[in-house]
Amino acid sequence: MTERPRDWNKELTDIDRAIEKQGSGVAGEGGSTGEASLAPARAPGAPGTAPAARKSVALTWFWTLLAVALAVALPIWPYQRSCGLQLGFFLGAAAITILAGFLGALASWANRRALAHVLSLVVLAWATVMAAGAVLPRIGYARESQTWLCTEPAPQAIPPAVLPRGP
Repeated sequence: MTERPRDWNKELTDIDRAIEKQGSGVAGEGGSTGEASLAPARAPGAPGTAPAARKSVALTWFWTLLAVALAVALPIWPYQRSCGLQLGFFLGAAAITILAGFLGALASWANRRALAHVLSLVVLAWATVMAAGAVLPRIGYARESQTWLCTEPAPQAIPPAVLPRGP
């Protein structure tokens, strides 16, 4: 029982014809099958395409630039951060910076903005280092330990009537 040899040119031509009938599957070429049919095609001016994309990109850059601004402000914190309530405010600012960096990283990942993503990750690392520099000495993970609360009372102002008067 011998089989006739296959005519590969004829079979490939049939396959090419079948592909041409189906279309290429690319949305821009008018194909209606393939992977492009899984997502609904929208006209360029259809509602929900450009304004939503611009809004999400703007929101991405908002979070990223807010995080960068807060990260720049952390090392030049204008108040003492050695203990007490001022230390709490500094750690709160560091936590807000970390949150803004995280939101910027999420938004930039979703919108595929590489520069914004890198900036957000740098902000996350920087704010974490700044917060760790304030927290680690207070939990015993440094050579010099520090306290959370201030132990020395604030200097009291001396009333002017008690001050000695000079000659």
